[in-house]
Amino acid sequence: MPPADTGASVTDRAAASPPSSIGSSSSAAATDPESAKLRPGGPGYRRMSFALFAAGVATFALLYSTQALLPAISTDLAVSPDQASWTVSAATFGLALGVIPLSAVSERFGRRTLMTVSLTVATLIAMLVPFAPSLGALIALRGIQGVALAGLPASAMAFLAEEVRAKALVAAIGLFVAGNSIGGMSGRIVTGWVAQAWGWRAALGAVGVLAVVCTVTFRLLVPKARHFVSRSVGPRALARTLGGHLADPLLRRLYAIGGLFMTVFGAVYTVIGYRLVAEPFNLPQGIIGSIFVVYLVGTVSSAAAGKLVARTGRRGALYLAVGTTSTGLLLSLADSVYAVLAGLILITAGFFAGHAVASSSVSRTAKTARAQASALYQCAYYTGSSLGGALGAAAFYAVGWQGTVLLGLIAMVGAASITLYATRKAVAERRLLHLEKAA
Repeated sequence: MPPADTGASVTDRAAASPPSSIGSSSSAAATDPESAKLRPGGPGYRRMSFALFAAGVATFALLYSTQALLPAISTDLAVSPDQASWTVSAATFGLALGVIPLSAVSERFGRRTLMTVSLTVATLIAMLVPFAPSLGALIALRGIQGVALAGLPASAMAFLAEEVRAKALVAAIGLFVAGNSIGGMSGRIVTGWVAQAWGWRAALGAVGVLAVVCTVTFRLLVPKARHFVSRSVGPRALARTLGGHLADPLLRRLYAIGGLFMTVFGAVYTVIGYRLVAEPFNLPQGIIGSIFVVYLVGTVSSAAAGKLVARTGRRGALYLAVGTTSTGLLLSLADSVYAVLAGLILITAGFFAGHAVASSSVSRTAKTARAQASALYQCAYYTGSSLGGALGAAAFYAVGWQGTVLLGLIAMVGAASITLYATRKAVAERRLLHLEKAA
């Protein structure tokens, strides 16, 4: 079975091989391990990009399949917004619970294998979800589906970090995140119009069909891993690995930033349907679903995250993401559908840029056990989504859209404060280094 990241580099493996078995390409890899990895324009890179893009589409389409349907679910099942919101939060919380143990499974059986199994099982559950007889059954199925989906984020970023050159990693992860945004958009648009014509259950069935197409596409295109080494990860070893990552101050900050950005995103997109279906907007379900075309902005901003980091640095990109998201939240307070739409565009652009920067920084910061490092990020990220969805819906139910916006602004203040702390620490370290050199 091909490599996982165990700290053994391509150089180590090449050096262990007999000289007679090493050709010119292997010698180059021994000199520069990065040369053996995928690069933009190189063989296999495009297949890998399309495969991970399809996986990202399926993941977000399934994970948030009920989000645009919450007003319809509330009406049909006679439940409040905060109760219906658990059909979203259960899935994201299930993913948060499953992502760390499944990252350990990926170390043994491979990223590619786990991603395939994860998508297949989640898609099969998607075929059962439309037939849930009650809110409790629907929430239970969605929780199980979230656990099944956990295998994909648990493996995808580690797969990219192992198979793609470091200089192209932000762009590669940006494309995967772009697939997330396309999945979130297409799933919501499809469910909105299908629900308006045939009801929310038929809409969930349509998302299941989309997931089947994406799963087959992923399996046909994803290349075999060339830099994965299988290893078993026991509970004690896993605990030590997680403890090591959590002891890293930079990783802790990145985990917190990812969770805070996702708190905003989960709150806004869980509640926005309730706001738009009510006064003064009174929009039909199909139009509300079409509002999610703003996810295309996320596709652009996440794919462009690499260029943004190159120009402004990681912290500069995060400041821009926080400012953009906060501006969108404030703009969405206006009782104008155009202002709300503009606010959603800014929130989406800021969120996806911030997520792409933070997640790619985790993959670059972790030098060993990248799957577990990414899994911790995903755990924080989807915990933020669960809390954002539940608390955002509760705030909306209690005081209206202003409560949801306030929750989002508090989260952005937190993300900005963490980034500012990192900036001041970096400045202090540079001054100390300068003084040491001067001495």
